[in-house]
Amino acid sequence: MIPIRNKRKTLKVTVEEMRNFAFAYVEKYAPSKQQLKTYLLKKYLKISVPHIKKQDVANLIDVVLSDLEKNKFINDKFYSESKAKSMIQRGSSINKIRNYLIVKGIKDEFIKETVDKIKDENSDQDFFSAIKVCKKKRIGPARVEENRSLFYKKDISLLARNGFDFETSKKIMEMSKDDFIKIIKLL
Repeated sequence: MIPIRNKRKTLKVTVEEMRNFAFAYVEKYAPSKQQLKTYLLKKYLKISVPHIKKQDVANLIDVVLSDLEKNKFINDKFYSESKAKSMIQRGSSINKIRNYLIVKGIKDEFIKETVDKIKDENSDQDFFSAIKVCKKKRIGPARVEENRSLFYKKDISLLARNGFDFETSKKIMEMSKDDFIKIIKLL
């Protein structure tokens, strides 16, 4: 029979363990600061060590996060810019990108910088993103000409659900198939 050791964890051991969990998570997922904080909170609330208070755990997590941020393992500005770039390549609207970053807990200043940078690089980014969505989903100008009027409402609503405003959606839906093909070749 193996004897059971009543091993009490100290705060120092907990911090080291938490730092190791954080490193592993950062290495695997490249999260935002808020995502990492949520992960660590869930991890330590699940373990529920009896002699350590939950407030102490929250304070330890803040210490670990500030240490990781200081050593540039997590950077919300970089996270915001890299996610925005990948979402633009997939055809996401600026509104969708903004909402995604808000949900991930990115600070408003970083979101504003990222959105401004997108608008500076391409003044009509939503138009080109909407064209990518039309190509991918085969809606609007990508449809067969006879079916376009039948599916107009459905296509406009799909673009709206993807975060595009009505003017952009209408401009795309009224586009001729030849113009659409020319723009697709440029992208």
